[in-house]
Amino acid sequence: MTMRSTRSTVTFAHPFTLPGYAGDLPAGDYEVLAEEELLQGLSFEAYRRTSTFLMVRGFGARAGRSEMRPTTENDLQEALSRDAATTSRTQTEH
Repeated sequence: MTMRSTRSTVTFAHPFTLPGYAGDLPAGDYEVLAEEELLQGLSFEAYRRTSTFLMVRGFGARAGRSEMRPTTENDLQEALSRDAATTSRTQTEH
C-alpha cells in the first residue's frame, strides 16, 4: 500500500486544549503531520487520511524536546474554530 505524509502549520492565537491531553498548550505555531494511504481500485488517484499528529515543542523542564501527539482532524479543526471564535469575541469587545 502506498503511503504519503504531508506537513502543514497551524497557528493558535490563544492557549488551547485537545481531547485526551491534560492542560493547555500555549498559543503559537504548530506543525501538523498527516499520513494518508492510496485507495486502491479507483479510476483516479485518491488518498484516505490514516493519522494526524500535532508536533508539540517542549517548554519549561521539557524545553528542547518535541512530541508527536496523535489527534484527529476533527479535534484539531474544533480547537482552531474555538481559537478563531475567541479572537473574534476579543476583537468585538474592543
